[in-house]
Amino acid sequence: MDKLFLAAIKEETIGLDYFNHVGVGKINATYNTLKLINIYKPKLIINYGTAGAINTKLKGIVECTKFYQRDMDVRGLDFKLGETPFDKIKEIITSKEGYSCGTGDSFVNKKIDIEVDVVDMEAYAIAKVCKLEKIEFKCFKYISDNADENADNDWNKNLAKGASAFASLISNQF
Repeated sequence: MDKLFLAAIKEETIGLDYFNHVGVGKINATYNTLKLINIYKPKLIINYGTAGAINTKLKGIVECTKFYQRDMDVRGLDFKLGETPFDKIKEIITSKEGYSCGTGDSFVNKKIDIEVDVVDMEAYAIAKVCKLEKIEFKCFKYISDNADENADNDWNKNLAKGASAFASLISNQF
């Protein structure tokens, strides 16, 4: 298999039966991505999911090409927010064109300290696995909410819209 399509949960991919689901959060995404790589041996992994917009000018589907761990916070030991201590990989950049994604194991519904365009719960983990395994990585996020006090309601309302928009996008690109 040349391409492997990954999303966190089936609710994000309504009507898109070619997706594999890796679960919510960085640990589930890492573990299940590695399992799927061992089974399918893809050359390209395409991650799709929903994301909250920190950059509230963003709408629809965006391509993310810069990935950060927004909840890795060891500033008390003089590391930068998002920096994993003693890890050579500080950030993952797949292209200069595109938007930044801050991944963490929390649903964002208020201001965060790290400067990124969007927030999610899996992309950094999948991007890092792909980097370490030398697999090409593409990531597309549907802006489901503005990562604010209305985020949970907006996210639920926009799941089906996002899947439909992604289906249109990939019919033209892949």
